[in-house]
Amino acid sequence: MTMTENSRTVTLDPNRNVPGLRQPGFSSTLHAEWIKFWSVRSTFWSVIAMFVVGTGLTVLVCATAAEALASGEANENPASFVTWGMMFAQVTAVVLGTLVVTGEYGTGMIRATLTATPRRGEVLVAKAVVLTGTLLVAGTVTAFAGYFGGNWFLDREGIGIALSDEGVLRAMFGGGLYMAGLGLLAAGVGLLVRHTAAALSIVLGLVFVVGTMVFLIPGAWGEWIGKLMPGNAGSPITAPVSFNPVALEPWPGFAVFTAEVAVVLLMGWFTFRRRDA
Repeated sequence: MTMTENSRTVTLDPNRNVPGLRQPGFSSTLHAEWIKFWSVRSTFWSVIAMFVVGTGLTVLVCATAAEALASGEANENPASFVTWGMMFAQVTAVVLGTLVVTGEYGTGMIRATLTATPRRGEVLVAKAVVLTGTLLVAGTVTAFAGYFGGNWFLDREGIGIALSDEGVLRAMFGGGLYMAGLGLLAAGVGLLVRHTAAALSIVLGLVFVVGTMVFLIPGAWGEWIGKLMPGNAGSPITAPVSFNPVALEPWPGFAVFTAEVAVVLLMGWFTFRRRDA
């Protein structure tokens, strides 16, 4: 704090002569971010929506397609259906990742947060840990629930998919990893634009619209740009069988996706440090 006295600027330390005062550690910052994250209704309803949409659509698609798959009318691999709902559940991960940042800017609470914890890097890491942990668990639980519910209908037709089959367990845990990555991507964009609607439009447009449209670019350029788009690179890890024959393999694709998320987060962190709250 500064004040002017007789044309002389005096700097005052607000914490001076306060016995026993200590700066909050990372555990306190993490606890504060956890409370803020779960004290708003949007978090609870977004997690519920992820579970309902991801599980419900997977079960519904498996139930309606099981007979056609068993009879050979549908020329598809049954394994491609047991995580089908995760394609749409990813919207909720983007919403949560956006709101964990832009929600505080919208209410002005970010100023109180940075007053309590001036170390901005610590605040950002705490937000990322809370968001990642929540989406990792919620995404994995949703993937397993959809698999068990949908596979029940496939088993009845004699075409059930075992967890030990190639790619199935990877897809179950990959669902959680991809949801966490999408949330962090949205958080990074939120730090850059600081506006909920703008951040949602950018990330959802990038994943669902631009990621599809770039394949219309003729030649090898269009194919490779399409492969490297965040949604196209990261999503194969969530499915035992890829929906896109030209997509990258699951783990190399997820490595590309992780690198893209890291770049956006670094840009967001740099902006977060330099820009006023």
